Amino acid sequence: MKLKKVLKWITAGAALTFLSIGLVGCGKQSSNYKPKKLTVGFTPSVNAGQANAEAKPLAKQLEKQLHIPVTVKVSTDGNSLVQAMGSKTLDVSEMNPGDFVLAQKNYQVAPLVQATRQARDSKTLQLTNKTSDHFYSTVVVRKDSGINNINDLKGKKIAIGTPNSTAGYVYPVVELMKHGININKDGIKTDVINGYDQAVLSVLNKNNDAAFTFQGAQTLVQKDDPNVMKDTKVIYTTKAIPNDVVATRSDMSKSWKNKIAKAYENMAKTKEGHDIIFKIYQEEGYVPYQKAQFKQLHSYMDQANKISKTKE
Repeated sequence: MKLKKVLKWITAGAALTFLSIGLVGCGKQSSNYKPKKLTVGFTPSVNAGQANAEAKPLAKQLEKQLHIPVTVKVSTDGNSLVQAMGSKTLDVSEMNPGDFVLAQKNYQVAPLVQATRQARDSKTLQLTNKTSDHFYSTVVVRKDSGINNINDLKGKKIAIGTPNSTAGYVYPVVELMKHGININKDGIKTDVINGYDQAVLSVLNKNNDAAFTFQGAQTLVQKDDPNVMKDTKVIYTTKAIPNDVVATRSDMSKSWKNKIAKAYENMAKTKEGHDIIFKIYQEEGYVPYQKAQFKQLHSYMDQANKISKTKE
């Protein structure tokens, strides 16, 4: 009897041990990854050719800070960047705010730092000497369009961005809905356009009545149309949208998260590093991640997703 009891307890203990191991495996991922080399990805705000030319210099700047080999890969597709972060084929990535939210939600990527850019004057839309960790979306129309406020957008044709575009879709769509205007109803027609400069030109050329753009997008086409600032106006400006985020894979160790964050901040303070990030992203530097700003963005993206499902 005693032997049977001993065997019974051994069997039960083994089962509990196996169960506990299984539960650990199903639980939160460990954060102990310590890279011996780093693979970095980004989607540029400039043409791909220029971005590729700056990839190696960017890698060298990061190597100086981290003292390990760095490879930089350029992607023109935000979705593939998100997937690469999820599969851990990329260790670090600079991501636009919409792509970062998706990667955080689906793959638990960790934010490191947030980019800063030159702020714009709200009236002239020209760049100032001040820096900012956020920007805005605006609704742009022709001055002779007869459209003076967002209620006048009903029954009009609007140039929009893709569903993950914060300035081209998410923020203006959600805020219009808060004012009782459904982008998919109210007689509104939408025209998905790739590129804010093209969206502005479509308004100038009267192919669209309005465009959702980032604040100051009209300046992108001043060379093509010197009268763009005189011929267009902004009828609505959204709440602040957070700038791009440098994020890392979900299992990166805390010590390496701090090292990489510091590397980006220090790199941007050097002349060579600053020149590179300005050429690639038009950025000035990096500051700590602003969680409150992204909390609002998470909410806006959820709302925009619901609105997109209301198409007639």
